[in-house]
Amino acid sequence: MSKLETNQVDPSTGTTLTLGTSGDTIAIPSGVTIANSGTATGFGETNTPAFAVKLSGDQTISSDTVTKITFDSEIYDTDNAFASNKFTVPSGKAGKYFINLQSKYHVTTDYRAVASYIYKNGSSIEQIRMRAVYNSTLFNDGETQFAATGVLDLSEGDYIEGYGYIFSPNGGTLKILADCTMTGFKLI
Repeated sequence: MSKLETNQVDPSTGTTLTLGTSGDTIAIPSGVTIANSGTATGFGETNTPAFAVKLSGDQTISSDTVTKITFDSEIYDTDNAFASNKFTVPSGKAGKYFINLQSKYHVTTDYRAVASYIYKNGSSIEQIRMRAVYNSTLFNDGETQFAATGVLDLSEGDYIEGYGYIFSPNGGTLKILADCTMTGFKLI
């Protein structure tokens, strides 16, 4: 092994400077600073895939029934991974994901419970759901908002959905309101 000391290395005009070949490791020792004043590509991952979707109009639901929220409007979807009301982890994108469901409910009669659920592969995730139960007090003609948020380990092909729930012993009009949103992005 030999050591090369120089102040600048330039490639031939119009070419690319390559360090090493496939399978080599380029080591940067502790204490070394890499200063970039150009364009850096291929260093670390961005927080993608990322998505944000919303419900563009009110969705009427039945009392005491966990109901899938029909997100019909994409705000953004970096990897085209949100379709048919669910986010599906694309090939090569397994990892930890931050997921957030912001849901709003409106009830025109007495109601006793509301909830927001994040589902993974068709099942509710216990640790990332929000549920409020009103035992003896009746609430009338109200609007309630909930957020269910968490970090999930997701593999390729895993899918995430948002669900809502209202329990009203007297029926009435029960709605998940427009502008309910679900967002997510890959952390690592």
